[in-house]
Amino acid sequence: MNEFPQTRNTVAKLPLLAAVVALLGLADAVYLTIHHYTAVPVPCGESFDCGAVLTSQYAEMFGVPIAIFGAIAYFTAFSLATLTAFGNRSMWTLFGIQVTLMMVFTTWLVYLQGFVIEAFCQFCLISAGITLTLFILFLVSKLSRSNQ
Repeated sequence: MNEFPQTRNTVAKLPLLAAVVALLGLADAVYLTIHHYTAVPVPCGESFDCGAVLTSQYAEMFGVPIAIFGAIAYFTAFSLATLTAFGNRSMWTLFGIQVTLMMVFTTWLVYLQGFVIEAFCQFCLISAGITLTLFILFLVSKLSRSNQ
């Protein structure tokens, strides 16, 4: 059974929604990347300490800001969701793998913020929420398919 039923001239709505959400994540990651390379402090809410998080030893991997990896991951998720929305249904499985990997890594990063760095960055938490949303969208598509 087709998990994204559509007529010839329509677009699958769940993957299209996922593509839009992924663009929000891409914007967040690019914003953090720009701040990293310009060394301009990220404005942070009162109960957050973005500086502690974004300058910690965990803010880079192999000398590259984590935000760049996030931007690549969100762009990949966006691309896979868009391809799915416009007819290439096999890309949705790859999207699911992508967002599952993103969710695992995001969980690790939130753990680091809470229990190792003991500070939170609001932009990192926004990214975590966006990743969780993408993961839930994929799960909803699978659950709705299994209920048909």
